[in-house]
Amino acid sequence: MFLAQLTIKNFRRVGEATLLFRPGLNVIVGPNNIGKTAVVDALRALLAGADDPYPRFSCDDIHLPEGGVASGEIRFEFVFRDLSLDDEAEFMHAIREGADGKTEAIMGVTYGDADKSGRLKPRRWCGDFDEVSMTSSMLENLRSVYLQPLRDAEQGLRPSRNSQLSRLLHLLSDEPGRDAIGAALIELDDKLKAQKPIQDTHGAISGRHLTMLGPKLAQVVDVGLAGTDFGKLAARVSLVVDAFDIERNGLGYNNLIFMAVVLSELAKNADAAFRSLIVEEPEAHLHPQLQAVLLRYLSSIDKGEPGEKPVQVFVTSHSPNFASIADLDSIVCLVDAGARKASAFHPRSVKFEKGKREKLARYLDVTRAELFFARRALFVEGAAELLLVNVLAQRHGYDLRDHGVSLISVEGLNFDCFMPLFGEKAIPIPVSVITDADPSTKIEGKTVALYPAADDAVDPSDTTKSMLKAQGGLVKVFHGQKTFEYDLALIAKNRPTMLAALADIHPQIGADLNISVEAAEGNQAKAETLFRGMFERSSGNVSKGKFAQALAAQIQDEKFEIESPRYILNAIEHACQ
Repeated sequence: MFLAQLTIKNFRRVGEATLLFRPGLNVIVGPNNIGKTAVVDALRALLAGADDPYPRFSCDDIHLPEGGVASGEIRFEFVFRDLSLDDEAEFMHAIREGADGKTEAIMGVTYGDADKSGRLKPRRWCGDFDEVSMTSSMLENLRSVYLQPLRDAEQGLRPSRNSQLSRLLHLLSDEPGRDAIGAALIELDDKLKAQKPIQDTHGAISGRHLTMLGPKLAQVVDVGLAGTDFGKLAARVSLVVDAFDIERNGLGYNNLIFMAVVLSELAKNADAAFRSLIVEEPEAHLHPQLQAVLLRYLSSIDKGEPGEKPVQVFVTSHSPNFASIADLDSIVCLVDAGARKASAFHPRSVKFEKGKREKLARYLDVTRAELFFARRALFVEGAAELLLVNVLAQRHGYDLRDHGVSLISVEGLNFDCFMPLFGEKAIPIPVSVITDADPSTKIEGKTVALYPAADDAVDPSDTTKSMLKAQGGLVKVFHGQKTFEYDLALIAKNRPTMLAALADIHPQIGADLNISVEAAEGNQAKAETLFRGMFERSSGNVSKGKFAQALAAQIQDEKFEIESPRYILNAIEHACQ
């Protein structure tokens, strides 16, 4: 069985939110202070207990609505699906028929009245009615391990009676195996006692002890192994890594080793009906390559090894590495719903056009995965706009980072796979999309690009038209007359700045174009001459990326004037609203 759904009500930033999970890995992402730890604590309210005490909540944890008063109960509802016949027997009082006609188990935790210290009293229940309490047998069948952020993995790997390593050793041994280890320990102990250093040490201690207390009071002192039974060995066994003690190993690798021990113990534990691992911020100790390796492994954990039980994994993260590598269907995105409320958005619920979901999965690298953590977003076509929109915004008094705007390039016209992720029913943040109009016409059956004047009405390309149809209240699409560089050139005061930037990277082309632009008559003709002289040359085009870098340097140098096209400024203002 696996946890398919968690509903959180009246808890911290969450007024009410339902999170949908799947077997195997689930990655819960979102910006800081959005409620990821609240989700972890909600999970632990039912699933903790074996190794980790149940979390305790106070009146301060009750949701405080904007302009309101914190009141009512905190409530967590859990829905488990894919139950086996044994699971149904174990959780008989929690069973009901789901919407799909299959059996599911309902369990919950409610935190109601507070005691004198302000601590809320928990009540764990099951089934459709809160009055039916969960039994200790039910709770014992929910096996989970919680790995907190900035955890001390070294402490968790040290030898002790209750260590994860000791528990795994007990789990993977049978009675004959334990007896064989006990016999081997006794044999080893006898061999050690026959060695002269051990005998001399024993003689020195026992002789002085006998002299000190006399034959009536002295005890029998022995020097040898500290216990020769399997249980004492399991409590003392430790890990050695690359011939070094675990204490001398790196913190990041120790966390991975500890996670391997925990997952092994969970997967080999046949006694529990449900097994889960809750990991908070695994990126805290891991560099990006190790993050990728860990996530790749966790993504395949639901398949398991032969003879192992499935383990459901819940990971919270604010690392774009995890969001970019994780399967889109495994991501649960916590978003700001306004009015001091957080809500959940599931990318797998988005209805993409054919092939767009797969395209999005390919394009979600680390940079673009920032969109899951953004409070506002501004999408552009490529590297040129990525460089220039930011400096243009600064020139007009907008610092995109101060406004929490993530500037993201889709490397072409791939907006159609990103736009469905945003809107009132998805990630509800202001989003601006800057694209080209690319107007064209047919002349004698051939498509001919147009170069409209600044005040001409333009008929944008079909791609831009389809994007305009898909926009909404939060998601807006902005385009100019033709392309970004051409629209810059339509503003007379920008042309000297653009020519100066061109001269920095191509002095001869810059000098020739300076003459040609001066000779052209009219604003539109000058803009067309400059644009075509750079990007439609028969002898080779100027690189738009290099030109953007040179132009950005000119703008930041503040020796030349620059003015943003109106549609660029509108896009910046919408994103920063």
